[in-house]
Amino acid sequence: MRVLVVEDDPVLSDGLQAGLGLAGVTVDRVDSCADAQAALAATRFDAVVLDVMLLDGSGLDVLADLRRRGDTTPVLLLTALDDIADRVHGLDTGADDYLGKPFDLDELAARLRALVRRRAGRSDPLLKAGGIVLDPSTLTVTVEGRPVAASRREVAVLSALMERPGVVRSRAEIEDRLYGWHEEVESNAVEVHIHNLRAKIGREAIETVRGLGYRIRMPS
Repeated sequence: MRVLVVEDDPVLSDGLQAGLGLAGVTVDRVDSCADAQAALAATRFDAVVLDVMLLDGSGLDVLADLRRRGDTTPVLLLTALDDIADRVHGLDTGADDYLGKPFDLDELAARLRALVRRRAGRSDPLLKAGGIVLDPSTLTVTVEGRPVAASRREVAVLSALMERPGVVRSRAEIEDRLYGWHEEVESNAVEVHIHNLRAKIGREAIETVRGLGYRIRMPS
């Protein structure tokens, strides 16, 4: 999952990036409405964590503009404005969820997983493909009930493939899920992760579609 955090408190922004990173989330962050608009126009995110009171304006204006453009990216408002009237206004402006400060990081991560799951039309919190089961809340993988040790990057690659079973995901799409703006992308990183995953979950589980990318193989 790749998330844009729009927050002008640098301490909180650092904490969100570190904490959500431990939950398997790739975080990019900006601190103003202008930078949020530019980021959302240039990059596809799975969800946005948006503060309301920003230095150069209101996050609600960013949200309203996003919805006017028909962008359905899930948005969670994370703000100190937590009165009922504020929450109602935020949700009616187009937010998908609302969380007041102070907040619990585990709850925020769970809410983001729920938003992404609902957007994909899934109700089951687990990702399943044949005998492979991935739990996004614990970043654990099992094959036929047997636990598999996988790195955070490997889990992210497998998650990208299992969220859309049978759909080919290009190398660029997978890289976008793995790396934020300021992370260096090694030229063969995706291939290495795919190789390692095949060794752990079975060589036939991930299919290479020449010239296009990779997909998880569905049971016939």
